[in-house]
Amino acid sequence: MTALRDSWQVALRYIRALLRQPAWVGISLTQPVIWLLLFGALFKRTADIPGFSGSYIEFLTPGVVVMLAMSSAWIGMGFIEDIDRGTMDRLLVSPIWRGALNLGSVAQSVLSLVIQTLIVIGLSLAAGAHFHNGIAGVAVLIGAAGLLGAVFASLSNGIAVLARQRETLIGIVTMATLPLTFLSTALMQQSLLPGWIHWIAKFNPVNWAAEAGRSAIGPDADWGLITTRACFLALLLLASAAFATRAFNAYQRSV
Repeated sequence: MTALRDSWQVALRYIRALLRQPAWVGISLTQPVIWLLLFGALFKRTADIPGFSGSYIEFLTPGVVVMLAMSSAWIGMGFIEDIDRGTMDRLLVSPIWRGALNLGSVAQSVLSLVIQTLIVIGLSLAAGAHFHNGIAGVAVLIGAAGLLGAVFASLSNGIAVLARQRETLIGIVTMATLPLTFLSTALMQQSLLPGWIHWIAKFNPVNWAAEAGRSAIGPDADWGLITTRACFLALLLLASAAFATRAFNAYQRSV
């Protein structure tokens, strides 16, 4: 119970910060909306390629959602600011459970992601997409994006606390985001990918989330695939959360 209480208090701190800057939700949506609307229009004729099934906007929507999850989850900058202001040192001398520092901030990040995902889904429906499994399919898509976002948020927190430099975190974000996106099925159907990208995508968590979400909203949901990909993401989340918690302990020993 202490762990849950501590995590809730940390989450409240970040939720209050979000409420003071609600425009941030809209600002961080700019790029995904561009991807959805412009890419959806630009590559609309992709659906005419032999071997491609369905409309491109329906195919693209889960890809945009997982790209949003990955790009908006790098929240470690907040902890770097806490370190620079001395707030982190005050937190670490308290009896708070160290894992709560990560879990609380991740919970706020996932909440923000859910709001943003619902907006993207609404825009997709307005653009003509159809989600075949209704609310259940959408819920699975949001869940897959939430797991992916939590993975990258935890990694971001751990890297930030260890590196303690904005430039390092920004560099890692830049280095990771585009390769992980393009080495997945976020933008193109698996059967149309080059063989080497198809092979790498099997080990790409962005691809796991995209496959699970796309299958859930498609006409023939593969619940075995969805469950497998969700388990992969859940295991990766446990590993990344453990990494972040150890990073806080390592930081405390260094000060």
